[in-house]
This record gives sequence, structure tokens and C-alpha cells, in this order.
Amino acid sequence: MTAGTSSRTAVVTLPTDTQILITREFDVPRRLVYRAWTTPELIKRWWGAERGEVTSVELDLRVGGRWRYVSRTHDGSEFGFSGEYREIVENERLVATEVFEPVPDHEALNTLTLTERDGRTTLTVLVEHDSKESRDAHLNSGMEPGMQDALRLLEQVAVSLR
Repeated sequence: MTAGTSSRTAVVTLPTDTQILITREFDVPRRLVYRAWTTPELIKRWWGAERGEVTSVELDLRVGGRWRYVSRTHDGSEFGFSGEYREIVENERLVATEVFEPVPDHEALNTLTLTERDGRTTLTVLVEHDSKESRDAHLNSGMEPGMQDALRLLEQVAVSLR
């Protein structure tokens, strides 16, 4: 653990048959979490969750703008995630679609919400799928260990911005 970071892990719950809710606290103000979440050079430091290298981050942070991240794993596999921004409230909320490009027919809608209290930030990401099957495939993809590692790294990056 890096000085100033927490040992917290994200809590994953299933509010409905088509939703995944991820909640985690950070020991930094939300403006730093938002900056780490939306700055390409910083995204490269946490998105890959130490499972390889983030080789490309394209980000057009405006409503209707597109985003795309490409990662190469240690075994050489390369894959991308992409989507479109639907709503942006700086430092508070981002709503965007997300497609895991190897499975292009299963688009999810992600709502990131950052709330701050006493300099600490609670991050929630509500992932909404179009079916229970898509949600369950997402859950069974092994997403949680990588997500936990990515959020730990996100906090380290945000702390480094103090």
C-alpha cells in the first residue's frame, strides 16, 4: 500500500437482474479521483490493473464524444473497451456506454458518481446491462479481481496528484 492510500476494497452488489453496483471509498477529494479517471496519461497507470500494458487511451470528453482503451496482457492478448459519453458533470458524474470489443453486441451503460465528505470520496459505478444473461456473463468474466486491482491503482494515482 502506498502512503496515504486506503486498504479498502470495492463492494459489488446486484440491485436488479440487469445491474451491477460497485462502491468504493477513497482517501482523496473527488476532484483528484475524477482527474485520474478522465486524463489519458493517468488512465494508463491504473486501467490495466497490472495485468499487462494499456497501449492506447483515446478520450473525447464531451457529450457524444467517444472513448476507447486498448490493453495488451502479459501473454500478448490485445483487446479494447469503448463507448460514448452520454452525460458529464465535472467532478461529480459521468454516464457512458461501454462495449468489451470482443463481444460487441453487449453494450452496457455505466454511471459513475463521485460524492465527497470531509475530503474523502465515495465512488459508485452502476453498470446496467440489457439482460440478466449479459450481466451474469460480465460477472463471470473474472471482472472483479481486475476491477479491485484497478481501483486500488486508481487511488494510488489520485493520491499522487495531491
